[in-house]
Amino acid sequence: MQFSKNSRVWIYQADKELSDSQAQQIQEQLNSFTHSWTAHNNQLKAGAVVKYNRFLILVVDESQAGASGCSIDKSVRVMKELEQQYNINLFDRFNLAYREGDEILSLPREEFEALIKAGKINAGTIVYNNLVQTLEELQTKWEVPLQNSWHVQLFGSLLTA
Repeated sequence: MQFSKNSRVWIYQADKELSDSQAQQIQEQLNSFTHSWTAHNNQLKAGAVVKYNRFLILVVDESQAGASGCSIDKSVRVMKELEQQYNINLFDRFNLAYREGDEILSLPREEFEALIKAGKINAGTIVYNNLVQTLEELQTKWEVPLQNSWHVQLFGSLLTA
């Protein structure tokens, strides 16, 4: 399915890596949800992807029908059900993800900050900006060096050149 670059995006980050089988099961559940996702009885042009066995990404192309408060509530309910089913946390916004080699790790804010102070995370470390709101931003501003992300507002004074 083709989506407009202005399509809305919601990113939910699991607090731990999912197994391949869990990621596949969640992908199937999200496909089922997005296939029947509606707003005011209008079918949404929607899709979902589980990325890196850690991120659950929903996309809605609002050129056909816009996501309403009620439809967004439906998606949040689905995410909360997935949390329960898979014993994961998808709503901790201060569980920060970063790339270390081929691995994607996540830590609570305090531990992330400690790694910056220790020099193990730096301005060039790839982080995940889960605040992106459009498909275009997902493609260009989601996986970025820490220095180019909102993270720099919190941790910029700790970074060394």
